[in-house]
Amino acid sequence: MKTPHLGLILALILIAFCPSARGDADRRREALLTASLEYAEQLWDERAGLLWNSLTDPGRRHDVRGSSNYAVGLMQRDRPGDRERALRVIDRVLGQQIRDPGQPWDGTFYRSAEELQPTQFSERWTHYDPNWRHFIGTDLAVLLLEYPDRLTPEFTARLEDAIRRAVEGELQEKRLVPSYTNIALLHGFLWAYAGQRLNRPEWVQAGEAWAEAVHAGFRRHGAFEEYNSPTYYGVDFYGLALWRKYGPTDRLRELGAAMEADLWRDTARFYHAGLRNLCGPYDRAYGMDMRRYVSLTGVWLALVLEPALVPLPDPAGPMGHAHDFIFGVLAAQVGAAVPADALTHFQRFHGERQVERELPGGRLATAWLGERLMLGGEVTGLALAAGPASRTIFHPATVHWVRPDGDIGWILLREAPRVDARAAKDTLTVTAIGNSTWQIFAPGLKPEDVTRDRWVLPGLTVTVETDALDFAVTVREGGCDVQYREATTMVLRTAVTQ
Repeated sequence: MKTPHLGLILALILIAFCPSARGDADRRREALLTASLEYAEQLWDERAGLLWNSLTDPGRRHDVRGSSNYAVGLMQRDRPGDRERALRVIDRVLGQQIRDPGQPWDGTFYRSAEELQPTQFSERWTHYDPNWRHFIGTDLAVLLLEYPDRLTPEFTARLEDAIRRAVEGELQEKRLVPSYTNIALLHGFLWAYAGQRLNRPEWVQAGEAWAEAVHAGFRRHGAFEEYNSPTYYGVDFYGLALWRKYGPTDRLRELGAAMEADLWRDTARFYHAGLRNLCGPYDRAYGMDMRRYVSLTGVWLALVLEPALVPLPDPAGPMGHAHDFIFGVLAAQVGAAVPADALTHFQRFHGERQVERELPGGRLATAWLGERLMLGGEVTGLALAAGPASRTIFHPATVHWVRPDGDIGWILLREAPRVDARAAKDTLTVTAIGNSTWQIFAPGLKPEDVTRDRWVLPGLTVTVETDALDFAVTVREGGCDVQYREATTMVLRTAVTQ
């Protein structure tokens, strides 16, 4: 299969290291760290001591979370001048913590240096993000754990105070539940770590109890509530690695290692090494081709796979969701612990398979993976919609295939009412009462080849059975949108044609 030129920077860095002098894991870690920092340094603003959030956006702002990650990376790399810049960045980040006792945003951090102070009329997510307590708080914890000799007593006290404020603010707000997976994992670690660091044993005990609650939910189905998300799984792996590596109790370290291994195994079941993508459905996703946008799962896999196998775009070129590439410094810091039986599925495709996983809330994730085609569908109990009417990053029905040019084509149910979708061999069955829109990405597609009952795509033919009352095609770059109006059922039968 032809692939985009992958990892120009990563490959050049890897060549520079002598395989006989250092292990593969060390070479990959250093390659990811260096490439992530080189990307971040294009965003550096010397005047502000922070990173911009974009290279080109005319409305760009200074990225507080990305800057915090950057400081951790600088400490790791430790070239001349890196320590001084890292301390300067953290000084600026600490200045972005909101101090407003009694308010729900107390202890979190501004998302950008330009963000306004919340007021009594402010709304969570719109005007402030409480999750920045955990994203940045864990960065500060890593600095204290890994680099205490590079911090003055005054600076150490400032980091400890910021962590205390973050934990106290979260406990006061009382908005988290253990099923809010990625933040629940970070919160459990930060709560217990702060208790150990600040001599508050009740926080250690409470953090461990929280971890037990997260673990109990995971064991119920062998899955997290936020299921099969290429981006959010990356945060989950980070949170579990923090438990495994730095957990202040034996139990926290044990739980972290066990869930981390099980999550990698479940991820491997949905991964197609030949297509270098996770099969859908995706509870939360920011793209459909991990080779063209930065997913955090792809970042983790850069630590364990040879460059040609890594599902990431070339960092020297355009990258969707590019700001997540700085996360590589955190993955490099804590390391990936992928079990050998899972790793082999990321290295090569092991053959056709049907996968099903029961999920919390009575949902069911289904997938079928073949040699050159894979399908995904989620049965929601007609509880979840896709698109602007509901969760815009919920992808309930998906198709990926190998095009004649060797690249990847894909189909996504982009907008739908409350939907059930089920994948089986070559077939997607969808129930959704109302208007549904499929997005097709297939360069070279001829719009006239997409009709109500049959889509003739490069390398794939799809036969559509539906009771829709109307049908429309809208051309877009690289493909088209196909809308079925007032439908109740759709069955897509696929056939690879090359």
